[in-house]
Formats: sequence, C-alpha cells, structure tokens
Amino acid sequence: MAKFEELNVQDSMKKITIIFCFLFLTFDFFGQTINQELQKAYTTFEKDSQLKHAISSLYVIDANTGQVVFDKNSQIGLAPASTQKVITSVTAFELLGKDYRYKTDFYLSEKVGSNSIIYIEPSGDPTLGSWRWEQTKEENVLHRITDAIRKQNRKISWPIIINAEGWNTESIPDGWMWQDIGNYYGAGANVLNWRENQFDLVLKSGSNVGDAVSIAATIPAKLNMNFESTVMAAPKQTGDNAYIYFQPSGGNYGIVRGTIPVNENKFIISGAMLSPESQFLSSLIDSIRGWYVKPESLEKVILFKKYEKNVLKIHSEVSPSLDSIIYWFLKKSINLYGEALIKTLAYERKGIGSTDSGVVVVQNFWKEKGLPEDELNIVDGSGLSPLNRVTTHSQVEILKYAKTKDWFPDFYNALPEYNGMSMKSGTIRDVKGFCGYHKAKNGKEYIFSFLVNNYNGSASSLINKMYKVLDILK
Repeated sequence: MAKFEELNVQDSMKKITIIFCFLFLTFDFFGQTINQELQKAYTTFEKDSQLKHAISSLYVIDANTGQVVFDKNSQIGLAPASTQKVITSVTAFELLGKDYRYKTDFYLSEKVGSNSIIYIEPSGDPTLGSWRWEQTKEENVLHRITDAIRKQNRKISWPIIINAEGWNTESIPDGWMWQDIGNYYGAGANVLNWRENQFDLVLKSGSNVGDAVSIAATIPAKLNMNFESTVMAAPKQTGDNAYIYFQPSGGNYGIVRGTIPVNENKFIISGAMLSPESQFLSSLIDSIRGWYVKPESLEKVILFKKYEKNVLKIHSEVSPSLDSIIYWFLKKSINLYGEALIKTLAYERKGIGSTDSGVVVVQNFWKEKGLPEDELNIVDGSGLSPLNRVTTHSQVEILKYAKTKDWFPDFYNALPEYNGMSMKSGTIRDVKGFCGYHKAKNGKEYIFSFLVNNYNGSASSLINKMYKVLDILK
C-alpha cells in the first residue's frame, strides 16, 4: 500500500514537472515571438524608402520585470522633439511635487502724496491669464487685482515695478528656429507670463488666388506690436501656411508670410508675444483706469528691480496645481509650460531661474538615478530645439521610474492617446517620435520609446509605418 502511494506521488510529481516545463517553454516561446516579431517589423521599417537617409531607434522593456524586449540604437542620441516633455514632466513631479503652485504677489507702496505704486513679484507662472482654467482667465485675474486695489482706496501712479531678481530675462532657449519663435508654439518663458504669451491675428483674404491678405484685427485688441502682411491667398482647403517672423533687429515689429485659403474673412493665426510683461501691464492699466494717474509709456512702466521694504501686500494670484499644469503640458504639448518648468526647477534648486541652470538640475537628478548626462544632452524643457539629443534608453528608464511613484496616475492620465496607446508624440522638422506605455491583450505591459530622425516624405505616411511596428505590442 505504501509502495502504491509512493508510485502515485512520483507520478504526480512527474506530471507537475511536465506541466511546469510546458508552461516555461510556452512562456519562453511567446517571449521569443514578441522579440522576433518586433525584429521582423523593424527590419521592414528600416528598409522603407522614407528611411533611406534616416536613423531610428526603438527600445522596449517589460514594464513589470524591466527585461529588455527589443533594442535597436538605444544608446544613440537623437532629437526627441516633444517626447522630451516626459523627461521635464517626471522631473518636475519629483522635484516640485504634484501640489506645487506658482504665486504672483501684488503690493502697494506707502502713499506718495495721495498716490501709491504697484509692485509685482512674479514667479514664472505660465498659467496667468490662460483660458484653460476658469480661475486663470484674463478677465477673472484682472477683476481680482482691480478689486484688491479698490479696497485700498488709493490712486495708482507710475512706475509699476516688476521684481525679476533671480530670474534670467532671456526667454528664448538656445537653438530655437527663427520660423518658430514668432509663432504661438515658440513662446518663451518669462518671469511674468500672460495669456500663455500668445496673441491672435485675424486675417482676411480675397476671392482670387494670389490676392493680398490683410490683417483685419488683433486679439487682444490693444496689442503692443505692429505687423506687416505679405501673405497671399491660396486655393481652398490649403489650410494655414502663414507664419509670423520677428525682425532680427528687434523692436515690436513683425512680418507675416505665407498663404491662407481664399474667401476667408476671419482666419486666425496665433503668435508669440515679444513682451508679455508689457501686454499684462497694458491690460492692468486699462482695468484700473479710474485709479491710475499720470499714464506714461510702457517703457517707463516696466522696471525690473526689487521693491522697497515698506509695502503692503494686497493680493496673490495662485496657479492651478502642478499635476493640472502637466495635464495640459502633455495633452496639448504646450512648449511654454516646459520652458517655465525647467526655469522653475532651476529657481527652486539653485536660486536662479534660467534655462541653462534648469538643464543642469535635470541632468544631475537623473545622473544620481544612474543615467549618464550624455544620454540627456538637452538645451530646453520642451523639445522644440533641434539641438536636443536624447537616447531612447534614457526615456524608457525615466518612464519606468515614474511607474514606481505615487503621482504616477496623474502623469499617466496626462499622456495623450495615439494608435490606442498612452504615449507622448513629438514632431519637429524631419523628426518624429513616440514614447509611453501599453498593455497588450494578453496582459503584458510594455514601456517603449521610438524615435526617427532625418526621414523624408510625408509625416503622416511615416507615422502609419511607425504604428505598424508598435502594433506588435498589442
């Protein structure tokens, strides 16, 4: 009887061993299959004529084990375009915290006769005057400031003083292109930002191809800038091909070039403010017109220096929380937010709000986590500069790190969805990228980064081919 039981136990153990081996081989088979399928798809992708003179990189890991699933050129630095925003976002979440808020303080000086001077202490808030939140809309911001001044029952005289101590007033990072910096997506970050440093031009075209296009209006109506239009009318459905160029000599003068379709009466293109501080103060003066005396030119209003000690704090504008800012930063790929965040990282860590210092903060933080700074060879916070060079390995490592943090749900929720995947896209001239997360039908989770530089042909065609490779992860 005992021998019979022993044989049954041995038989059961053999069955368990066989089942275990089968499961192991099955798991190994599918593991090899996903790698082999990616290899096959990627080889086809690389041989495509659009990549004849291009370089590309794809790096994929298992999100739960960290095991490398696929690796091609993961140590080659490539221009990441807006996929770089995931690096800025994750760093900001870690170093600033999801509840971080910007604050802009307003003070009044002691009375000079019956008048007072306004002192403003900004913090680089990129959301002041933004239309994306009810609280930050320009009319609501101005209403609150005006109410605070009214309650003090004082007349306001010039100058209005903005404290820029500790902030680098150069708003444009290294390497940004002339074609970009005049347009809304090329708005740099200042110590005081207003309306996302964006204005609109309302264009009017004729009924014939080749007709001159005029500037019908500006938004805001009182825009402290002047423009000349050389835009021409193009055939219907040709879209927005008009760009704003500021003159290298400086000043507040710009030229609008390109084309818009015929028969357009209110065709809107958006540009980047040269001086958002000036535009904000102009709007503020208008809103307190009954309390403002001795109106002077804005050149005399904008003075960057520290306010005097004997001042009364009358109001603070507080931004939405960082998790909400990053939601829009990633969803709408707002370059201004990236530039503001990298300057803020520098100000909070080093006491100087500059892009170069912010880059060092980012590189040092990830170096401490094991990423060589050469893998993050960056010059801005948004990825707009074509000078940036980032490895797909570094992006995946940063995304893997984010997955371990308690703020990860907020970060993940901010990622856009493309091709049924949660990932950030990136686009600059001849550069396309995607990086993010995906959970396959079989439950496997992946983290990936896919960058292509110097491709030819249409972006839409390339994107579809990149999707075919990423579809293997589904």
